[in-house]
Amino acid sequence: MPVLTAKSLLAVWEAGAEQPLAQRALLLLSAARPDTAYDLWAQTPLGRRDAELLRLRTELFGSGLVSVAACPNCEGQLQLTFDAANLGVPLALVAPGAEADIQTLTRPPYTLRYRLPNSTDVLAAGQCESVEAARALLVRRCLQSAERDQAAVTPDELPAEVVDALAAHMAQADPQADLQVDVNCPACGKEWVTTLDVAAYLWAEIDRWARRMLRDVHTLASAYGWSEADILALSAPRRQAYLDLIRE
Repeated sequence: MPVLTAKSLLAVWEAGAEQPLAQRALLLLSAARPDTAYDLWAQTPLGRRDAELLRLRTELFGSGLVSVAACPNCEGQLQLTFDAANLGVPLALVAPGAEADIQTLTRPPYTLRYRLPNSTDVLAAGQCESVEAARALLVRRCLQSAERDQAAVTPDELPAEVVDALAAHMAQADPQADLQVDVNCPACGKEWVTTLDVAAYLWAEIDRWARRMLRDVHTLASAYGWSEADILALSAPRRQAYLDLIRE
């Protein structure tokens, strides 16, 4: 499976700079997994998409993730460390595409059939002016059919408690889409659950890497007169060796 080169990763970073996060995720996967069409990634449920982003993150930066959180009790700062292989569903079981993602929720007298949300749904919901409007849009987009006592009803006819049950059922059907991590504060013993946004975490790492890479390109180009393409074509160890020579 191909891994992004420095040149191609910089190109993705540049293309995604002004894009919403869901679009950035699709750009990354399309560049890193060219054998899978962009539209297929766009239709892939969010949990599977994020599992593949975790796999890509391991290829680019390793499996160890480090984050910082503030304790809600004592307000102390905690450094959190995770292993990508232990987060969510086993990566080997993840495949792109919608496949058999039509789910059924029975909450008498209602029966709902729906598909799992994907990146196109997130992009559409991001255009809404409120959380309530975004939630209603997701229901309309993902709901395949709704019946009350076997008679068809529209999404707008569903009572609030059925919509709440649908949201909970979606979360249960695609748990990796909302990755929850248990946290314990060693200072005060407070325990709580936090959310790890895989796409946001990976893009933040890529942004830091890209800015550092551009500084390195500037340093090497200024010292040796090399082109950006020549510098990016160097292996990471060789590039660092030249930087070390400049700084001696």
